[in-house]
Amino acid sequence: MTAARESVSNAAVVDAALTLFAERGYHGTALSQIAEVLEVRTPSLYNHMRSKHELLETIVGDTVRGVLDDFRRATEGRDDPLDRLYHAVLVYSRRHATHRREAIVVNRDTSSLAEPARSAMQDLRREHEHALRSIIADGMAAGRFSVDSPALASFAIREMCVSIARWYSDDGPITPEQVAREYTEFALSIVGARSS
Repeated sequence: MTAARESVSNAAVVDAALTLFAERGYHGTALSQIAEVLEVRTPSLYNHMRSKHELLETIVGDTVRGVLDDFRRATEGRDDPLDRLYHAVLVYSRRHATHRREAIVVNRDTSSLAEPARSAMQDLRREHEHALRSIIADGMAAGRFSVDSPALASFAIREMCVSIARWYSDDGPITPEQVAREYTEFALSIVGARSS
C-alpha cells in the first residue's frame, strides 16, 4: 500500500472533490473517497475545510460567480442587444464545454446546499438569468429580436448551453470554440435575431 502523503494544497482538495462530485454526486461521495484520491488520511482533510458541505459551497460559489463575471466582461460596453446577446451566449456556452465538472455539480447539487448558502447561490443564478432575459427584452423593444416571451427564450438558451456539459468531450471532433460559435448562432435563431 502506498504511504499517505504528508500534505496537499487547498486547491487539490477542491479539485478532487469536484471530480468525485461530478462523477458520483455530492451525496454519493464520502470524505474518505476524496482522501483516498489524494493519498492522505481522511482527518487531514480538515486542515483544508470544515466539512464536505463547505467543499460543495466553495465549488458552487466559485462557479456561479465565475459565470456572472464572464457575463459582465462579455457584455459591458456593448449597446446593441444583438451584440450583447451574442457575446453573453458565447462565453456561457464555452464555459459549459471547458468547465463541465463544475456545470454538472452546480446544476445537480446546488439544492443540496444548506441555508443560507442555497438561497444565496440561487439568487446569483437568478441574477444571471434576469440579465440574459433583460438583453432579450431590450432586443425586442429595439426591433432586433422577434420572440413572444423573453423569459421562455432565456430559459431555452440557458438549458441548451447547460446541456453541453453532459455531452461534450475533449476527445471529440470539435473544439469548445466551435461549440460556442454554433450554440451562439442557435441562440440568435431562438430570439429571431435581425441584423438590422
